[in-house]
Amino acid sequence: MENHTDTYSYGAYFAPLRSNNPGVEMLGEGLPPEDLAVVPEHWLAFPAPPVSAHTALALLYCFFTAAALIGNGMVIFVFSTSKVLRTPSNLLILNLAIMDFIMMAKAPIFIYNSAMRGFATGALGCKIFALMGAYSGIGASMTNACIAYDRHSTITRPLDGRLSQGKVLLMISFVWIYCTPWALMPLFEVWGRFVPEGYLTSCTFDYLTNTFDTKLFVGCIFFCSYCIPMSFIIYFYSGIVKQVFAHEAALRQQAKKMNVESLRANQGNASSESAEIRIAKAALTVCFLFVASWTPYGVMSLIGAFGDQQLLTPGVTMIPAVACKAVACIDPWVYAISHPKYRQELQKRMPWLQIDEPDDTVSTATANSAAPPAASA
Repeated sequence: MENHTDTYSYGAYFAPLRSNNPGVEMLGEGLPPEDLAVVPEHWLAFPAPPVSAHTALALLYCFFTAAALIGNGMVIFVFSTSKVLRTPSNLLILNLAIMDFIMMAKAPIFIYNSAMRGFATGALGCKIFALMGAYSGIGASMTNACIAYDRHSTITRPLDGRLSQGKVLLMISFVWIYCTPWALMPLFEVWGRFVPEGYLTSCTFDYLTNTFDTKLFVGCIFFCSYCIPMSFIIYFYSGIVKQVFAHEAALRQQAKKMNVESLRANQGNASSESAEIRIAKAALTVCFLFVASWTPYGVMSLIGAFGDQQLLTPGVTMIPAVACKAVACIDPWVYAISHPKYRQELQKRMPWLQIDEPDDTVSTATANSAAPPAASA
């Protein structure tokens, strides 16, 4: 039986990567020259994955897409239409939901590529996929940093630390402007470029081409889109945790001086303790989500640019990509579903969800220190 790949011209550049085993289908086989030129030569040395791998990833992305679009769509709708939730701090939550929505709005390109078992949407689909990923990924990380600053300012300075609407809108504008050069430079190949990765069903910036420009681009985008927001998140949330524990220590010391077991017991305000615990948990959850979702992808890009590229097989590189998409599904639950006022709005608009959230009438001090952190968790 004649091998169908014999009729395909790989060209002198890609010829050494062609499989010597006529029974093995390689990644990139059958692609037209204009699409094949976009694929980093690293991937062309690997055999094509089995159909079951494409099917499993397509089904997983279908679940992620439904969960993220529904969850973030509800957050966008409720937060933008409810006057009660239209506060400066919640504008940051709304922007994060928009970023996560964009992150998964590009998933149909991946699902179609997986169904067609390869680079079916071509260079144009690749650029659209990667452009949306650049804006949503970098935008989400910087929005997380802005939320951390907002929570830190509100909690550590409860009297004058609340951000104004103008300042929050300025921060959101900065986030979008900050993302733009890192999204447009690879798009127009001014610096870097967008290329397919892994099973050639998803796309990202090029971290495999062995040139100085590529290495410099990877190092700069890693520092600007990962190290900077990560530093802000860790700094601000660690400050929140310190503030909470310092407040608890002061209450215990005062109770000891007054010869009572607990000041909270005398005040009958047990909810305050619960709120402070939620603040600490929220801080740890935010840091964990950011680290767990983006660290694998950051490490993978550094290995591709500066390390041993043989460690990056197509299957291995799909794992960090999945982790980045998973956080877009989790964010609306962590950042908004735990928000009492958001739950109350859902209860009013969608009673069939059977949400049991009582209309709490807490003191102003408790609301200032508890409600916003629950929203930004």
